[in-house]
Amino acid sequence: MSKTFFFYDLETSGLNARESRIMQFAGIRTDMNLKQIGEPYNILVRLNDDVLPSPEALMVTGITPQQTLADGYTEAEFAKILSNEVFTPDTIAVGFNSIRFDDEFVRHLFWRNFYDPYEWSWKDGCSRWDLLDVIRMTRALRPEGIEWPVDEKGVATNRLELISKLNRIDHFKAHDALSDVEALIAVTQLIREKQPQLYEYLLKMRDKNEVKKLVNLEFKQPFVYVSGRYDSVYNKATVSFPLTSGKNGNVVVYDLRYNPTDFIKLNPKDLAKKFYATWEERQADGFVKLPVKELQYNRAPAVAPLGVLSQSNGWSKISLDEATIIKHKNILLQNPVFAENIRSLFENREEFKKSPDSEAQLYDGFLPSGDKIRVESVRNASERELADFHPNFTDERLDSLLLHYKARNFPKSLAEDEVAAWEKWRADKIAASLPEFVKSLQKLSATITDENKLFVLKELQLWVESIVPAELE
Repeated sequence: MSKTFFFYDLETSGLNARESRIMQFAGIRTDMNLKQIGEPYNILVRLNDDVLPSPEALMVTGITPQQTLADGYTEAEFAKILSNEVFTPDTIAVGFNSIRFDDEFVRHLFWRNFYDPYEWSWKDGCSRWDLLDVIRMTRALRPEGIEWPVDEKGVATNRLELISKLNRIDHFKAHDALSDVEALIAVTQLIREKQPQLYEYLLKMRDKNEVKKLVNLEFKQPFVYVSGRYDSVYNKATVSFPLTSGKNGNVVVYDLRYNPTDFIKLNPKDLAKKFYATWEERQADGFVKLPVKELQYNRAPAVAPLGVLSQSNGWSKISLDEATIIKHKNILLQNPVFAENIRSLFENREEFKKSPDSEAQLYDGFLPSGDKIRVESVRNASERELADFHPNFTDERLDSLLLHYKARNFPKSLAEDEVAAWEKWRADKIAASLPEFVKSLQKLSATITDENKLFVLKELQLWVESIVPAELE
């Protein structure tokens, strides 16, 4: 089969993929020349009665829980559509900030609904690509032929709706999933037309094995790196250097824009203090951040060899020069203890706070091989079959996950004791999120004057009244 792109976007009930839910999904399949194939997807997903959405999020999207109930698919139905129709063999899933955001929601959706949370992005010739860093690198290194926006303070911004507007691309409704997808395809076409060589190069670099050829610890060499973690004043671009190993076979890199001299003198405790500094501490006068970050090979990082800087005044575009890079690289090579201290720092850090909720335990470990067969049986079972289905899971996360799956998608399959257990869990979950929800709702109600947003707030009020257990009212 020929490879295809599937451009997609989500609108969600909040920002945290472990707790929030997909409310709208839109996508368009194209061939490799960005010509549309078939009809677009634009569907809603039902919000379940255990979720209090972020009022701020819904002020942006304008989607109400009631809309999703009236016109949406259940999560189980939606997961089946994604698995059977969207992430088909040889599909390149493409989004805008999708690897850090949208893809995480897809993984957690599949986890909750008894699908493998990872296979969709790599099996049968599938892969994923994120246009945000492609846009960033194009702006930093090859901006010619494209109009680039700045915000009200004159700082460079890569918001999709602003790029669309400046380049006269139709984008009728920002933060509507389908409109965002259409705009993203048009911006992709623009980059492909104006900077075809960079476009084709970065498309190839979505493959982690290609990234490893350039960035590795066996043959350490400086490389161009564009990341949201880097400075806006330099269009998020710098020259980095592979320093030491990270978690899961990844690599920690050093930003060679910064002289390492002061950092190599710090002991592990002081390095950790800088690394874990709070937002407030980072804003203090004189604070200098620790210029290291983990590069994750499977996240399609925007990296390139130094040779790209020798063309089109590349060095001056990112305000660096080769002599500075060589000087800072040599300091690092002459002080290997610094790399070892950084390795320990990354090795011992905790990625996220552990949760007692099985739905948020996706990254707590892979499933035992025997459970993979049982998981497949769950998602293939009908409502009637689920009523008497009691698989002997090895992984302790799956029993509670099955209860939630049945309650949300097949409530008639629940036994009496399961209904009680679900209602207890649902009440506890709502009770935990209710105070912050009410606070946000009241704050917005006192400031919003737009009629459409006031309607959404009213619908949210009705929603919370309809799902809050009686004991919490």
